[in-house]
Amino acid sequence: MSSSGLAAPVSILLAEDSESDIDLLKEVMEESKILNDLHVVTDGVAAMEFLRRRGRYRDAPDVDVVLLDLNMPKKSGIEVLKEVKDDKSLRSIPVVVLTSSKAEEDILKSYQLHANCYVTKPLDVDQFAKIVKAIETFWFSVVKLPPHGR
Repeated sequence: MSSSGLAAPVSILLAEDSESDIDLLKEVMEESKILNDLHVVTDGVAAMEFLRRRGRYRDAPDVDVVLLDLNMPKKSGIEVLKEVKDDKSLRSIPVVVLTSSKAEEDILKSYQLHANCYVTKPLDVDQFAKIVKAIETFWFSVVKLPPHGR
């Protein structure tokens, strides 16, 4: 809560290269009652630049949660996850893997690299919307997120 008594918006970094998934996620979040600032990057290199405030993301805000697709260009989600969790200044940011991969090796590797949860995107649009709402409710209404200034 801010000093005015209103909840501060949750800052979300979505690392996703699928335009349709980005659009659907934006739509679901806009319909929600939860205040959020959604920032989108479409490749793994941009995700790390955003989190580290480098290049064109020099003025990027602190991020409360990362929603991370594994199958991205330039740098995979697994590589991004490893870099985030290996970096003392970033590792406390919760990372939700939100991907189409159901491969056991991806699930295992994500948890070995300390992903906070792993969610497989369903092919059905309505089911995807339900999952996004469930993630949003859990991570932004139920969970106590770490403070900024990690």
